[in-house]
Amino acid sequence: MGTRDEILAAAARIMREQGYARATTKEIARSAGYSEAALYKHFQDKTEIFLGVLSEQLPALGSTLAELAANAGKGTVRGNLVKVTEAALHFYRESFPIAASLFSTRELLTAHRDAIHARGAGPRNPLAGLSRYLHTEQRLGRLPRAADPDAMSALLLGACFQQAFFWQFEAEDVDSAGLAKSLVKTLLHGLR
Repeated sequence: MGTRDEILAAAARIMREQGYARATTKEIARSAGYSEAALYKHFQDKTEIFLGVLSEQLPALGSTLAELAANAGKGTVRGNLVKVTEAALHFYRESFPIAASLFSTRELLTAHRDAIHARGAGPRNPLAGLSRYLHTEQRLGRLPRAADPDAMSALLLGACFQQAFFWQFEAEDVDSAGLAKSLVKTLLHGLR
């Protein structure tokens, strides 16, 4: 594991335990065994570290959505949606404790939102990616014309986000594979 990866692993650990707001670059560098100057050789700022943690240290929702888009028309829509739903459940479960502290002050949220948007990132990206996939499947005739891919995406990912909140709040473990299958089955049943 290289310096960059060690810094991201330390950041993920600290952000999970203390949240984004309390994870300082100094503490992240110290925990990784490096100086703060070494941290800044690999990352511009804490926002870039946060994005690295989300994309490289947490369950891979972004890459799952990219793979899904590249494979539109292959497999079954149900199977593809179960795969992305399970990835979303895991991603939101792991990212919830990290991101929750962003809402501790309006100033922190505004600064973080501005930095994230300047990089072309944001929490709507998974929603847009899933919606693009569903629109493609609809054009291929694998979803009914009457279906609303944007609403389907919001319902599915919204349910995943809410379940992640419950898992974190209640400190419970749930069969995510079974839940993913149930959510997708219910969503697709409504299209008939």
